[in-house]
Parts: sequence; structure tokens; C-alpha cells
Amino acid sequence: MSQTWHLIVVALVLFNIAACIALLIWTSRRRADEPAEGAETGHVWDGDLREYNNPLPRWWLNLFVLSVIFSIGYLVLYPGLGNLPGRLGWTSSAQADSALAEVEARRAAIFATFKDRSVESLQADAGAVQQGAKLFESNCAGCHGTDARGAKGFPNLRDRDWLYGGSAEQVLASITNGRNGQMPSFYSSLEEGEVRSLVAFVRGWHRGGIDSVEEAAGRRKFGITCAACHGADGKGNTMLGAPNLSDNTWLHGSSEDDVKQTILFGRNSQMPAFGGTLDETQRRLLAAYVLSLSQSRQESDPQ
Repeated sequence: MSQTWHLIVVALVLFNIAACIALLIWTSRRRADEPAEGAETGHVWDGDLREYNNPLPRWWLNLFVLSVIFSIGYLVLYPGLGNLPGRLGWTSSAQADSALAEVEARRAAIFATFKDRSVESLQADAGAVQQGAKLFESNCAGCHGTDARGAKGFPNLRDRDWLYGGSAEQVLASITNGRNGQMPSFYSSLEEGEVRSLVAFVRGWHRGGIDSVEEAAGRRKFGITCAACHGADGKGNTMLGAPNLSDNTWLHGSSEDDVKQTILFGRNSQMPAFGGTLDETQRRLLAAYVLSLSQSRQESDPQ
């Protein structure tokens, strides 16, 4: 703090201590008009409730004196008088740094056992996957959920539907560098009928039941407007993060209104990069855990 505030704080603290001492001295003196100890003061309430001149218990007074002595000793040993550090040199920031260094040392010892191992190797190690799960809870669960099943606008990491690819290298790249997925708005370039046909075609791709005329119109418009990113077959492009539209996985919702909203106004999805907050070993552990989620589902699916 500045020198001015340092002096103000010192003055206020010393004034309060002096005031406490003065209060003790003042209250210990007997006033000339004060009744004798144990005598009535003359104050009566409710007809029979009388006040007597009884002093405070000695133990209470002693505690008050000890609290003043303790405060003086504390200010000598610890910081409390503005910028004065105290004789022990203790600071809260130094204690926090020491505790943090201790935690970091324990963390480093844990992660050292997984250093320089490939994602595939870590994925096969139950202990590594467990550490990855802890990293996931701390860094990823806020968006993808504690069960990694995602939410509207946040991908499900258990379904093997990968926007940017599901190989170890691709998942690790997503964690390290983050992703920024953008779909442009077609509000000003599509007529209402074209939007309707396109919505029907995209929604009916995997479920069928669409009118043949509507399907032909939607397919034609899809080839002109959407195929450059999503592919002519609608299976997407992991290089661009363009989703597969031919399956039943919907990142932003599958209702008619959801799909129409996506086409008209576009979407902007961003995943933060963890290259600056997690080291290489931690990112590999996290990738191993994420891949283990989809792998475990794949193994449990009926053949």
C-alpha cells in the first residue's frame, strides 16, 4: 500500500489499542457518586426488579487485559501495522505460495509415472485413465458434463461421432489447440421455400419418409449450398469440423425449429485450448480418458 495509507492504518490500529487501555483504566476508577459495592443503585423496574452495584467478574477483566496484550504481541510478530512486516517475516502470500508448491510437487510426482508415454499406451492403463478422469472433471465437465455426454451445443464424447476426428493425434490436437467451429448464416441467400425443403431433406436423411418432390428440391439445394463443407453424401468433413448430417447425432438439436435456426442464422462453437494450462503429459492423459469413453461404448455395443 502507499505510504499515506500505511500511516493511516498504523494510526488507526494504535489509536484502537490506546482506546482499549484507556477504557480499562477509566472503568476501573470509582466515581465519587457511585454506591458502595453490592449496594442498590436506586434503579427499580416492574416494582421489584432492583439494580445492584456489582463489578464485572475478575476473570472477564483479566481476559480483556490479555486480549490487549495479545494484540500488541501479534502486531510485533506478524504484519498488521500497515507495511511493517513483523519480526517473523510471515506473509499470507508466502504461505499460499508454499502450499501451492507442495501441491504442485505432489502432482508432479503422480504425473511423472506417465511421462513420455503415448496416448494409446495410456489408454490401456487403468491408472492413467483414472488420472485422466480427474483432469476431465476439473477442465472439461463444465461444458461436456460430468458424464461426458455433452449438452445442446456441446458434443457428446461417448458416441464416437467426432467432429474433428477420433484418432489419438486428432483428439490430442483438439485438447491442445482448441477448436473454433463456424457455420455461416444463409438468412439472406435462401428463400422460405428453399429453407423448408432443406430442413426437410436434412432431417429426413437418416429417417426417410420425406416427400419425393421435397427431397429432390432439398437435395438439389444441399448440393449447391451445403455440400462444400458437409460433403455430397452429408457425412461431414473432419478437416473443417463439419458434422455428419446423415446420422442421428445432432449437436444443436434435431427439431424442425432447431435445424431451421441453424440454417438461417448459422452456428459458432468454440472449444478453448489447453496447451497453455495443461502440460504434455496431462493433455495425453486427458486424450486417453476421452478415447476410453467411446471405446468402452464400442465394446459394449451389440455386434
